Amino acid sequence: MMANKRVSRVREALLERNLDGLFIASPINRRYLTGFTGSAGYVLITAEKAYLLTDFRYMTQAPQQAAGFEIVEEHRQDTLDIIKGLLEAANVKRLGFENELMSYSMYGKYEASLKPVELIPASGLVEEIRMFKDDEELAVMKEAADLADRTFMHMLEVIKPGMSELEGALELEFFMRRNGASAASFDTIFASGERSALPHGTASSKLLGSGELLTMDFGALYKGYCSDITRTVMVGTPNDKQREIYNIVLEAQLHTIEQLRPGMTGREADALARDVITRYGYGEQFGHSTGHGLGMEVHEAPNLSKVSDTVLQPGMVVTVEPGIYIPGFGGVRIEDDVVVTETGVRRLTESTKDLIIL
Repeated sequence: MMANKRVSRVREALLERNLDGLFIASPINRRYLTGFTGSAGYVLITAEKAYLLTDFRYMTQAPQQAAGFEIVEEHRQDTLDIIKGLLEAANVKRLGFENELMSYSMYGKYEASLKPVELIPASGLVEEIRMFKDDEELAVMKEAADLADRTFMHMLEVIKPGMSELEGALELEFFMRRNGASAASFDTIFASGERSALPHGTASSKLLGSGELLTMDFGALYKGYCSDITRTVMVGTPNDKQREIYNIVLEAQLHTIEQLRPGMTGREADALARDVITRYGYGEQFGHSTGHGLGMEVHEAPNLSKVSDTVLQPGMVVTVEPGIYIPGFGGVRIEDDVVVTETGVRRLTESTKDLIIL
């Protein structure tokens, strides 16, 4: 009955917003609400009914996965006619839709076809519900995090000078896939030496050299949920400056995890890490936010950033990932996934954060 609890939450949100129904086109929200993993379809939720519209290819799969939903077979040409009929039957006057996903031309088509139904922007409605992870979701996210941890431990065995960043990133992704991931949850970042100063340094043909920092930021997409971990290691012996920035980032990261509490805003959480790094004189070298929400997407609400007023609450999962990036020298980022609890946070990723020298 997983889907039905989520559908009930959608219905509560519809009442609050004075809407009669919600039309969902987002593939992620579709899967979240229905459990359906197919690649096509729409969801329509009204006060009494929950429909999954999908095509001929999924007529066996959809009923098996989408418990509690009425499955409606749609053909491209008459989808709007079908929706119009369902809306009329449910007496829907005000229909919420995902305005951030709908193109201008698509909106024009829907508005004209569905008259007199009024289309009301409702982006973020499902995403707000998704911010709170239930026990089932947290169990899957812990497995995804464990897989990321195991991948990091595996990489410590295989990284060596002379290996290319591309080889390293490929090995990392192979390991995740071999061990149950359906994909990497985003483009793997595998950046060494001066390239470790690129916060989004995806792997290149550069070879790992001795005396270089190596930043690995990766995650597994596992049973529909993402993990996201960053570890920075040394290939060869670190110099004083490399050790210094590593220790500062680690201090900022540990301090944030220790102090993070429900009731804090994203802005207050961001400041926990930023203040430590700024105190050491590297504030200018920490240009991104301290963290972001994590779930079925690798970046979702809430954000731990200078501009976020979202209040952290139990059940939210966020990353904590401060960094220092010095162009021409290198960079360090350390990241864990944590779940907000009643009293603080609990780590999902548990790999060591000691400076590892390979």
